[in-house]
Amino acid sequence: MSADEDGRVSNDNGLVRLRRPSPEVASPWRSLDERDQTATYLASIGDDLGEATEPPSATSRRTFLQFLGASMSLAGLDGCARKQPAQILPYSITPDGAIPGVPREYATAMTLDGFATGLLVRSSEGRPTKVEGNPDHPTSRGKTTLLQQASLLQLYDPDRMRGVENRGRPSSWEALLALLCKDRSDAGAGLRILAEPTASPTFQRLLGLVASRHPGSKNTFWSAMPVLANTLAGAQLALGKRLQPRLDFARADVILTLDADFLTSMEDQLVYSRDWAARRRVASPGQAMSRLYTVECALSPTGTMADHRLARRSAEILQVARAIAAQLPTIAPELRGAVELDPAAARFAAAVARDLARCAPGSSLVVVGERQPPWLHALGWAMNAALGNLRTTAQAEDPVLLEGSQDLPALVHDMQAGAVDTLIILDGNPVYSTPPELGLEAAMDQVRERIYCADYHNETASRCTWVAPRAHYLESWGDGRAYDGTVSIVQPLIEALHGARPPIELLGALAGLSAPHAHALVRATHPASDWDAALQRGVVNDTTSPLVAITFGGAAAIAAALGTTIAPSPHVLELDFYLSPTVHDGRFTNNPWLLEQPEPTTKLTWENAALVAPALAKRLGLANEDVVELVCNGRALSVPVFISPGQADDAVALWLGYGRSGAESIASKRGVNAASLRTRSTLAFAPDARLRKLGLAQSLASMQTQRTMLGRPIALASTKAGYEANPGFTSEHKGEVASLMKPVPFEGLQWAMSIDLGLCTGCSSCMVACQAENNIPVVGKAEVEKNREMHWLRIDTYFTGEVDNPGVIHQPMMCQHCETAPCEYVCPVNATVHSPDGLNEMVYNRCVGTRFCSNNCPYKVRRFNWFDWNKRVAANQGSYQLAHNPEVTVRERGVMEKCSYCVQRIRGAEITAQIAHRMLAPGEVRSACQQACPTGAIEFGSLSHVESTMVKWRQEPRSYAVLNDQGTRPRTMYLARIDNPNPELA
Repeated sequence: MSADEDGRVSNDNGLVRLRRPSPEVASPWRSLDERDQTATYLASIGDDLGEATEPPSATSRRTFLQFLGASMSLAGLDGCARKQPAQILPYSITPDGAIPGVPREYATAMTLDGFATGLLVRSSEGRPTKVEGNPDHPTSRGKTTLLQQASLLQLYDPDRMRGVENRGRPSSWEALLALLCKDRSDAGAGLRILAEPTASPTFQRLLGLVASRHPGSKNTFWSAMPVLANTLAGAQLALGKRLQPRLDFARADVILTLDADFLTSMEDQLVYSRDWAARRRVASPGQAMSRLYTVECALSPTGTMADHRLARRSAEILQVARAIAAQLPTIAPELRGAVELDPAAARFAAAVARDLARCAPGSSLVVVGERQPPWLHALGWAMNAALGNLRTTAQAEDPVLLEGSQDLPALVHDMQAGAVDTLIILDGNPVYSTPPELGLEAAMDQVRERIYCADYHNETASRCTWVAPRAHYLESWGDGRAYDGTVSIVQPLIEALHGARPPIELLGALAGLSAPHAHALVRATHPASDWDAALQRGVVNDTTSPLVAITFGGAAAIAAALGTTIAPSPHVLELDFYLSPTVHDGRFTNNPWLLEQPEPTTKLTWENAALVAPALAKRLGLANEDVVELVCNGRALSVPVFISPGQADDAVALWLGYGRSGAESIASKRGVNAASLRTRSTLAFAPDARLRKLGLAQSLASMQTQRTMLGRPIALASTKAGYEANPGFTSEHKGEVASLMKPVPFEGLQWAMSIDLGLCTGCSSCMVACQAENNIPVVGKAEVEKNREMHWLRIDTYFTGEVDNPGVIHQPMMCQHCETAPCEYVCPVNATVHSPDGLNEMVYNRCVGTRFCSNNCPYKVRRFNWFDWNKRVAANQGSYQLAHNPEVTVRERGVMEKCSYCVQRIRGAEITAQIAHRMLAPGEVRSACQQACPTGAIEFGSLSHVESTMVKWRQEPRSYAVLNDQGTRPRTMYLARIDNPNPELA
């Protein structure tokens, strides 16, 4: 037995263990640096994960070793030296502060579209099992989006790339890094780097080192939908500088959004959602609230929350904005002028202009979405300047994202000219996402060495000579910046499952480091920071970008730009491209949680469709599931139709991210590739498209087929004026009704939930959080079509009013935990019972699957396990079971399941309080849906905590119970939605 310089002790049988560190260097709670790796003997489980021949079993010795072996092997990191993989055994030295069976949380960050969001990730015996927002991070403040919640499943995806390959044959990281580390005789003239947008300080530092070593090299950043490109160009026109906006919705009395889905799609959406919600909470009838106007093409979550919404083609939004701007009294004279609009749009524009003008200076806000051209962004700045918002609600900061030395068309031109011999692609999937007219795929064939570091063997991997697995953010070191510039350290919770490494190690090799290691590279970027504090809190102190003093002076430039724009032709079909709300740009298309997640407004799952307005469908004789041929930019695509209320007439919306043709088993052939119809000038929308009905049909899986309430008092709503005139308009829906069942006296803690419908945007973060927390399986498209989905929590979306311009209301619906539950007295085996603290519980091992309880439930929230979904998954993608929460039972076939109010969290908190000899504090227990909700629409707690927010919400006049006339006495209460319409447009 011998000891090496890193403190590792090895013996003759190849086992490696780590020496116990001295107590004074133990890493703090929620941090995970190289000194906190004494927890385990580390195992290299590699490709055994996901084998169909032996799915993980909770009781097998082999799986027990795998679970514990999937822990962190990062001890002894020094310099750039990479340690050899360690053979490991289970715990023999318990880490400081660790208690077997008690999960720990670690701070890290996830980067999407270049911006980092601070997260806390729960680790169960070294295995990440749940993602939450980091309350200490200024962007998330404890909240998450559905993409961040579902990113956990990406870690355990069995289709992830495994091992380095060179021209289709197995190779090694050492060979690849050695190739990159070689000196070049051309000073890098033939070297190009193509990466996704990023704001990583380490990435930036390494690019600088690469440029110093290879001064002739160039780099390019590309994403499927440009990130802030139009925004920065618009700021250049209006403010004279390329700046990104810093918006404050909490101070805005009137908000106008122009193709801007700030609640679910824009950068910094978690901050925007929280601030907007703060001005929409109506605690009493007389409370002030903001007003939201929206102009957009396809119905978005932001559009569903608007007090007034105007549906117009994307190309027409500029004309509507010009009409509003021209009527602002303080607008620059150069921007005045008559604009021809249809009567409805003209009336809308006039009312919005008057409402904005009535606001006190600095108390309104105009927001422009990234899909719109630079001149509309510039006009947005002009309107904010005229309204006095530049120092209050609309401020600016220097761009956070790195900018490349050449754009993508220039890169393609260099490759076509034979000027590039080495192309390094770091993440993304440009072959799939770039417009075909660019010719990227063919140009890549002119490059001798094409090196690709990514998650999957996808479309881009098939065109590269070298492919290497990219490490997931939960298994790699890194850093990133939030939208406001705040720096976070990305720290791993688990050793890389398939030998994957982060892209910064490839940059390190290009910079001349022979054996770069991500940890050392990140430490070198932040030598002066308090490393332990940064890891513990997830934030590097004092790194927020300062606000930049701005002055509007671009009226002449904007007027000149607007003078060259051409008004769209009437009645010409427009094709609009949107990032998918669930699979984004295609990077999540192999994630079953997100594929089965219903899109917020259409409730479609598993694939995309051509969304058309009811009026257009009527003119063309289209019905849901009819297959049409879309022709645009000289290319054609066959796609099924889905009629979407609220869609702009003469426009077809299509989500990006589908139609994949890589090696991912789940993503393959799901939907159609909308990117194939785009050009470099029509990335967001194309003004001239044609649609032809083919006489074919293709089934679509929608999780909600009834979109109206049919006169039933389910999702209640009123206006602010109506609420003030009649505060008790919900009173008849919350009183006691006669019942044959005797009321049961409850004592002690009594759990309940309150949901504010005025704050629910339908974003569905709560649904994915519930699925991750409670081990809820996916069932596939065929079973969704049979209404056999398993989600414990669903979000019902209802339309009211006119079908072409409907009102929309979202309602989260889960088990209501009725005090007189109809499910309980029909169960023949007493499988559904009531607990002393008011929970409607399911005893799984009693259930025999009669489904009487489901038939008797008026809320239809109970799910029947028609098949053993977990065994089906284990037979094909066994590694997904590693994402299971060990504190929640995994159900088998033939039982009913439903929302439990996250009872495992309740019992865990009760045990903790009992050990400490204290009572549970208000707010100490949070359900998964409550914790994730970006707007804070869900509150959970005990009725005995009368000072809690949940109880106070129930005491508001607009509180009510759904289907109260059934005598169920539900523990979940709702607050009716209150809108704030402009009387001029009523």
